[in-house]
Amino acid sequence: MDVEQFRRAGYQAIDRICDYYSSLRDRPVLAQVEPGYLRKALPASAPTEGEEFQLIADDYQKYIIPGLTHWQHPSFFAYFPTACTFEGILGELYASSAPTPGFNWSASPACTELEAVVMDWTAQILGLDKSFYNITEVGGGVIQTTASDSALIATVAARSRYVRENPHVAMEKLVLYTTTQTHSLGKKAGLVLGLKVRALEVIAEDDFALRGETLKVALKEDVDAGLHPFILIATVGTTSSGAVDQLDEIADVAKHYPFLWLHVDAAWAGVALVCPEYREACQLPAVNNYADSFCTNFHKWGLINFDASCLWVRHRKHLTDALDVTPEFLRSKHGDAGTVIDYRNWHLGLGRRFRSLKFWFVLRSRGINGFQKYINDSIKLNAKFAQHIRESDQFSFVAKPFLALTVFRLAPKSLLHLATPELNALNRAFYARLAARNDIAITQTDLNGVFCVRMAIGAEMTLEGDIDKALDVIGQEGRAALGEWESMRS
Repeated sequence: MDVEQFRRAGYQAIDRICDYYSSLRDRPVLAQVEPGYLRKALPASAPTEGEEFQLIADDYQKYIIPGLTHWQHPSFFAYFPTACTFEGILGELYASSAPTPGFNWSASPACTELEAVVMDWTAQILGLDKSFYNITEVGGGVIQTTASDSALIATVAARSRYVRENPHVAMEKLVLYTTTQTHSLGKKAGLVLGLKVRALEVIAEDDFALRGETLKVALKEDVDAGLHPFILIATVGTTSSGAVDQLDEIADVAKHYPFLWLHVDAAWAGVALVCPEYREACQLPAVNNYADSFCTNFHKWGLINFDASCLWVRHRKHLTDALDVTPEFLRSKHGDAGTVIDYRNWHLGLGRRFRSLKFWFVLRSRGINGFQKYINDSIKLNAKFAQHIRESDQFSFVAKPFLALTVFRLAPKSLLHLATPELNALNRAFYARLAARNDIAITQTDLNGVFCVRMAIGAEMTLEGDIDKALDVIGQEGRAALGEWESMRS
């Protein structure tokens, strides 16, 4: 493909992307294909001779788009949102047009310097303490791929610090703390690093949040048993319930165990900190006072295309002490002098994508006001949804609604006598009906043995009418599930 062919193909690609978004509301939310559909449609091997690009572009429309689940669809309420904006698309296009592996400053100075700047911009708009800013040259922020990577990096740094200060401790004695509501990223970090993982129990009566007393008891038990807890992954906005761990209480206990690193995972809810009115609920004062590291994903609820996970640390030296490997061929004058950041020492890989460009594009295009409007719009839509659930004789909350998440179940007031196993069976039937539809996407979860349904709002195209439609669909399927269930019992 030469420059002019690329120009024509690029024009067509942009036109087709625009057409896709213009038609998104009329498409089914979920892919309407069966497993293995693509292998059956495509040749068994790559072509020997190159093909016309028009054919390739047409095959994208023919084969790939039908197999996409449309996460930007206004009726997509599953999981948490995955951001995609036109500014972000253009940022990715420009970034891919001038590829740079970004492993040190000299590989492309703009790549490193823009990342340092936008990570400070994002820290500022979220209200993070200045100790997390790159400009301090003590703490700092770095773009990772996902919150799982951010948690893994924080765990590596915490382990390195602990072992350095306690060289006599055997690795098999180290313990990573999560809770029973922590994202699977905690358990996966333990698997990758070969660490013991202890999930501390959280209960509905505490809104599924970790309390200080629970941590206190666990620390005493493990220390008395000769174990060495060295990191706690706390959460602001858990996946299943939107729970916010009680960071003040945790810190009050942790001050007696100064070796315990506190990593706060706010992958979804953290972006809400852009709105000052939610900072208290999201525990920002405690994050600023006590957290060793903090993560939020702008590629979830933050308008910046995947991947865009932000990790801030209070002391960058803990990262670089753990991860700095600099062979001769990677040395540079500025790196040796310590006058620049070499971000390869802030994560596991060597090369890294030019992800800061899309941050720059979106932050400048939307501005703080644009971010705040988007977050507030999502929260208002969830308030409308939650109010209908609250007033319903058909449904009830399983967890307190938080920000743009509502967790509920089918629990008719006429059947208050039903035990949990019976209600779980009813709700599995209810969810199966929802999952079979192609005009809405919603997910299920389990909260301490209670089967329930999650409604997570965040697609930028979602409007009030889409919430009304979702309520109609949920009510309709709830009545149908209840009718079938009663028929089976009679």
